[in-house]
Amino acid sequence: MTPALLSRPAPLGSAPSAIPRVDSALRLSLHPVPNRRAVVDGAWWPYSRDAAAELPGLIAAVDRLLDRVTLRIGVHRDVWQSIPRRIPARGRQVRIGWFRHTDPRLITLIFSAGEPVVLLVIPPDTAAGPAEATLKLTTQDTAGLSIDDILTGARLPPNPTPPHSASARDGSDGSARWDNEGGSITGQEPPPSTRRPSASA
Repeated sequence: MTPALLSRPAPLGSAPSAIPRVDSALRLSLHPVPNRRAVVDGAWWPYSRDAAAELPGLIAAVDRLLDRVTLRIGVHRDVWQSIPRRIPARGRQVRIGWFRHTDPRLITLIFSAGEPVVLLVIPPDTAAGPAEATLKLTTQDTAGLSIDDILTGARLPPNPTPPHSASARDGSDGSARWDNEGGSITGQEPPPSTRRPSASA
């Protein structure tokens, strides 16, 4: 199936298009059939770093495109603001896990069934040209490419570094835990940029 490209999420009742759609403000690219050999399944260009404002639209769009039910989302603690514990979705609460030992450039969506979906997050302040190039590049076959390869190909800085506070370094604020499981990942090494995060990240 051909990857789909979106701007603002369409109503949930809309049928997903099988043909890539390009408009003046691309925000999400996603392979309807994820490729396990690729480091990411698409890319997302949020309007801000406000997780409470941005994640509901992402959940609705991904659920609709993949015809799946998002149950959890994993984000990097230091690159997002206003991270809620849960986000209301259709008939459920999506739980948000925040971590500091995962790649800050990625976001992971975990479903009630099937493999997780991993998206490359394009910084909100990215210029339109490089952002759209990244969205288009991630709809192609990226198997064998690292995140740095994708960003370099789109002419974006390959390795942005998030700010770190004292609590970010030692995990003492307890934020490196899933709200619903209490499973800490403090002390684990971040995954290499050429490998997909596991379902727990």
